[in-house]
Amino acid sequence: MKLDDRDCRILTLLQEDSRISNADLAEAVGMSASALWRRVRALEDAGIIERYGAVVNAPAMGLGFQAIVHVHLTRHDPDKLVEFIRAVETSPLVQECYATTGQADYHLRVLAPDLDAYNRFLEGFLFRLPAVASAQTNVVLRTIKRDKPVVP
Repeated sequence: MKLDDRDCRILTLLQEDSRISNADLAEAVGMSASALWRRVRALEDAGIIERYGAVVNAPAMGLGFQAIVHVHLTRHDPDKLVEFIRAVETSPLVQECYATTGQADYHLRVLAPDLDAYNRFLEGFLFRLPAVASAQTNVVLRTIKRDKPVVP
């Protein structure tokens, strides 16, 4: 689907506030409500809009410890790799996981209540996975930029 300026404006506004009413969104982009609804539906059907959600304040929920974990695998055994990926997908502390190039094989963003809980995550979960050779932790001191709209 080729995006035009209106599509880009719709996407920006929805990323800023996914609870904006159809009427307000239509007015902001200069379209009728029905035409806007069809346009948003087309963006959803094309997979450009994957889902709608809320941005949650993790420290306010008691998750004040955040780390970026650089994971090195022992070797790329397909079975161990699948086990690693499944485990990471099911861990409630792992917010994001990226397979990357460079020194580390995977990068995880982990949220935990505190340092003790994070240590339990390392010892009781991550280091027990057969594929994991080592991990390096970078503690997040403060967030500079996050959850910014994707601009086409």
